[in-house]
Amino acid sequence: MSWPTRYLGELATQRQLSPHTVAAYRRDLQELATLAGHEDWPRLTHHDIRRFAAKMHAGGQSARSIARKLSGWRGFYAWLSGQVALSANPVEGVRAPRRPKTLPKALSVDDAVQLMEAHAKGHPEPAELCDRAMFELLYSSGLRVSELASLDMVYTEAGNGMHGKPASSLGWLDLQAGDVVVTGKGGKMRRVPVGGPARSALIAWLAVRPVARDGSAALFLSSRGTRITPRVVQTRLKAHALRAGTPVHVHPHVLRHSFASHVLQSSGDLRAVQELLGHASITSTQVYTALDFQHLAAVYDKAHPRAKSK
Repeated sequence: MSWPTRYLGELATQRQLSPHTVAAYRRDLQELATLAGHEDWPRLTHHDIRRFAAKMHAGGQSARSIARKLSGWRGFYAWLSGQVALSANPVEGVRAPRRPKTLPKALSVDDAVQLMEAHAKGHPEPAELCDRAMFELLYSSGLRVSELASLDMVYTEAGNGMHGKPASSLGWLDLQAGDVVVTGKGGKMRRVPVGGPARSALIAWLAVRPVARDGSAALFLSSRGTRITPRVVQTRLKAHALRAGTPVHVHPHVLRHSFASHVLQSSGDLRAVQELLGHASITSTQVYTALDFQHLAAVYDKAHPRAKSK
């Protein structure tokens, strides 16, 4: 039995990784064998791995993909060192090419307002009122789509954790206080204010919200009467943005980025934005300072008579 076969077997049985994950490790080791031109694993050196990483980069593979493969190879050699004598782990210290820093996409203030105010005329159907409340809340409070989908109408003791029901609400609306409580990454809970237009949209939706098919207290429901899923929110927001004529592709995270960028532009308070977004580290929030500078630069270019050469 080959070393990779034994290693993958242990991943599946001892570490109980999913078949999908084990298959990904198998593909990565097969690519390493192809790059090396052999499967004499102890022969590979640090120089070989660096050369393979450069070759993958030159071949157009992304830095993220290369980093993932290096991580998989590193784990394999860490395991192999316990089976045979190796002078060193050849992947140790080899880094993937730097990922290009990309700024999050954010709508302009005008585009965001236009998107929020693009409603059908006449008497809206309950589904439209639900959409309006969801989109207003995403932009008003900078929620992640998963946080939005997990919201309940009020704090609820839903069960004992059996049958997929949480022991208590992961997030809930508090209209009287004018905020929502959500559970973010790492199980960290935070309380976020809800703006006036979002509160009005929520009140209108709650007035027509039907009883959930499963009797849950879910704030937002799908057309089937069950708790809405992040995927449905994404689909509905994309369709709404197309109807509104928004010039860029809009998904829920765009509204979160727009919320952060616009609050920072107005307040300049990075720490406050960090708390509102639920970022564990200020480093994650600092990317919005670049967006803020882009906004200032655009204003300068439009307003200053000597901003650009004639």
